[in-house]
Amino acid sequence: MKAPAKAPAVGGVEAGLLGQLAPAVTATVHWLPGGGALRVLEGGQGPTVVLLHGRGGAASTWFVFLTALARGHRVLAVDLPGFGMSSAPEAVPATAEDGVRFFTEPVEELLLQLATGPVAVVGHSLGGLVALELALRGRVPVERLALVDAMGLGPEMERKARLFFRAGPERLARSLGPWAWSRLMPPPPTPLGERLGALGYELLAVPEGRDAGARAFNTLVPVVGPLFHRRERLGEVQVPVLLVWGEQEDVLPVSLAEEAARRFPRARLLRVDAGHSPHQEHPERVLPELKAFLDEGLPARER
Repeated sequence: MKAPAKAPAVGGVEAGLLGQLAPAVTATVHWLPGGGALRVLEGGQGPTVVLLHGRGGAASTWFVFLTALARGHRVLAVDLPGFGMSSAPEAVPATAEDGVRFFTEPVEELLLQLATGPVAVVGHSLGGLVALELALRGRVPVERLALVDAMGLGPEMERKARLFFRAGPERLARSLGPWAWSRLMPPPPTPLGERLGALGYELLAVPEGRDAGARAFNTLVPVVGPLFHRRERLGEVQVPVLLVWGEQEDVLPVSLAEEAARRFPRARLLRVDAGHSPHQEHPERVLPELKAFLDEGLPARER
């Protein structure tokens, strides 16, 4: 089996967070049958919940949710292919369909290894698209879907966000440095927000960059024209869906969530006074709602 491309070393901010999560949550690297490897942060016992981060992030960005959800669930937070400590598939995506397979198929292979039964999948932004795709593909038995400001629901994205992604968040972070980056992308004004901001900068500014992941992402988000989406297929998703959306969203307009809530057969929309990352900006609002959603229908002893 061919070894994956070298992943960047864990940075100091992330190492500190992982140290705080241990031993309840541990980090492991899982080799895939088709080659390459994905890093997973795993903890807890019970029904399986999978957490998928957004563009340029890593599993560690869910650190607020990991220990909370691990009380009553087996939690698997995955570094998406080409980001975090995960390797990238060798195939170079040429089309949007190639791009979505780039991110989805390795995660699907991983879950077929690790999850022996139904799973709930929670995805933010790009991770939301992967979560939706897993449900539509049907190889992994997805029983609940929580989509946080998720891609894939429709063709719209704000023009400023498209230009930002095309400029390359990694390149911008390395060029600007942490002080200027925090002014360009201010974190939530709380101690937790400052830690998330420091982690986000560290993940983006790794010297090796994340070129393969960025190229695959760009196939999904053209500078002009529609984003890759599955709007016409949302009615195929028969499982319960929780949509979590920021009212001040400046990347994916809230109208996407409103339309998706009408198309999904069993969906509920939670609006939060936040931007593109409501789970990070207001975890005290999102976490109880998410936990209640994941616990619906479970026997009391499993909650």
